Amino acid sequence: MTSERETYAALMQAGAVRAGAARIFALAEAGALPGLTLHLDRLDEAADRVVAVTKARYPDLSVPLHSRWRHFETGGLDRWGMLAAAREFSNPRQAARAAGDLAVVSVLLDAGAGPAWRYREELTGETLARSEGLAVASLAMFAGGMFSGVPADPLRADAVVLARLTEEELAGGLQAGPDNPVVGLAGRTQLLARLAHVMENRRDLFAIEDDPRPGGLIDALLAEARDDMLPAATILDVVLDGLAPVFPGRIELIGLPLGDTWPHPSLAGPDVGSDLVAFHKLSTWLALSLIEPLDLAGVTVTDLDGLPGLAEYRNGGLFLDTGVLALADPADAAREHPVDSPLVVGWRGMTVALLDLLADAVRARLGVGAAAFPLACVLEGGSWAAGRAIAYERRADGGPPLSVESDGTVF
Repeated sequence: MTSERETYAALMQAGAVRAGAARIFALAEAGALPGLTLHLDRLDEAADRVVAVTKARYPDLSVPLHSRWRHFETGGLDRWGMLAAAREFSNPRQAARAAGDLAVVSVLLDAGAGPAWRYREELTGETLARSEGLAVASLAMFAGGMFSGVPADPLRADAVVLARLTEEELAGGLQAGPDNPVVGLAGRTQLLARLAHVMENRRDLFAIEDDPRPGGLIDALLAEARDDMLPAATILDVVLDGLAPVFPGRIELIGLPLGDTWPHPSLAGPDVGSDLVAFHKLSTWLALSLIEPLDLAGVTVTDLDGLPGLAEYRNGGLFLDTGVLALADPADAAREHPVDSPLVVGWRGMTVALLDLLADAVRARLGVGAAAFPLACVLEGGSWAAGRAIAYERRADGGPPLSVESDGTVF
């Protein structure tokens, strides 16, 4: 029998995401996944759509990694580059910590904003929505010093400030209000407060060279590098070690929270936690988004496919909208589902498993190998944009094909 401690350790590592997804996929292959049916003959359409979008967005196939930094560059504008140039950081590590501050805070604010919310950027006059809007809004708040505890240095985030940030202050930064509602505002505010608490308690990860700050994680990761190289999976392992307690109301083992991990009754067996499936979506998104700050510090991230795919509604929506997955009960499309429902857990698990199959199909069509075109490039090229495009083809508001109750911390 597996102990709770062993189960906890297994679930809180990068490899757990694909392992859980493989178990969900096996159910689907056997026709035993409640609520969903699998149609692999439709994978060709999904791959063709991803290839078409990738070629349109990146004709030379020079695709950057999928990360929060792509959203900061919305409209082709290097907003971070302008901030960094104006700040004139004294050394690469200082710049990397600041970039880490921005990445962590912005990713934690990056759950779905909802279809009604909009953000008008003062710099460009453009009106943005969804992930791009949240990214640019968080960057503007960061640039304005909203998260800094050092008046002379606005480009940082500090635990003491995040701990006392109010919902009203965050709403102001997001330009949210009754006429411009953002989903999960309270959840996002609480998430930042919990982040502050975790940073104070884990100074070994967040305060090695400075006061507790999100970008302190860069120093912890640099300590894991060997010969200035760091496997991508190690980033996620460190993120999970540090940030799992940030996420609210989740399952615990040995008195410790499991983060973005959920039960699926069809997987239940004699071992403790046998029904649990880890997704760690925001943590993986953050791991991807820390690669560029690490690069600023002179570290090369290796083995990029050690990071799993993102179990979120754009990638998952692509598979539902192309028919690779189908709802056993079409009426489920009109209902809102809890994030811990078997249908949503199954959908997310299938998304992770299918992304790896999709990546192989996309690479074959593009004539590229996995080393030169890792999963993170397929996502960026890619699957996320294709999922958004087909969503707007099918639904006027561009919403996902399956509606999930959001607390602002998962999708």
